[in-house]
Amino acid sequence: MNNIPVEQLAKKIWEYHHLNHKLSKADCILVLGSHDIRVAVRAAELFLEGYAPLMVFSGGYGRLTQGLWNEPEAIVFSKIAIEMGVPKDQIIIEDKSTNTGENIVFTKKLLEEKGINPKTIILVQKPYMERRAYATFKKFWPEKDCIATSQQVSFDDYPTKDISKDDLISILVGDLQRIKTYPEKGFQIHQEIPDDVWSAYELLVKAGYNKYLTN
Repeated sequence: MNNIPVEQLAKKIWEYHHLNHKLSKADCILVLGSHDIRVAVRAAELFLEGYAPLMVFSGGYGRLTQGLWNEPEAIVFSKIAIEMGVPKDQIIIEDKSTNTGENIVFTKKLLEEKGINPKTIILVQKPYMERRAYATFKKFWPEKDCIATSQQVSFDDYPTKDISKDDLISILVGDLQRIKTYPEKGFQIHQEIPDDVWSAYELLVKAGYNKYLTN
């Protein structure tokens, strides 16, 4: 690794991906689907703590869940929430989206069709996707107030049997690249990236953490 302090660099990017929004009560909790069921647990906890009266689970099959799960991400997540005590009639499911942009666009359309017009939304995603999810939300639904949050877990404790620490670092790098390049593609709003964060990105790419970079 050419003596590059890999974990120190990765933690710098990990912290950048966190927005550290202060939670407050909202009209709706929007849960973005993924392979990580801890997102559903975090969202259900927020509902049960009284942060919002409505939950929307959004997600069909993504790159990591296609062929892995037998049901769309939104269905899997909603079942976890129901098992935790969230009333079924306070849950709305959008199960066709395949990426973050579609999560937002399809949810917006679904709620409009149902005559539901939330003014404030708590957006729940994985820790390393807080910033990118928020930037995508504000691109496609800018008129809504949005608070982004994720499961409360550290960089060291995030890896699981399905995600190694090396994989996590590569994912962090890939998501930072998307924050840099997606605005010009119309996928999300611009986000400032501090020089030290981008330097960490460049060093990690040089060290070989390029598995999830886009072309």
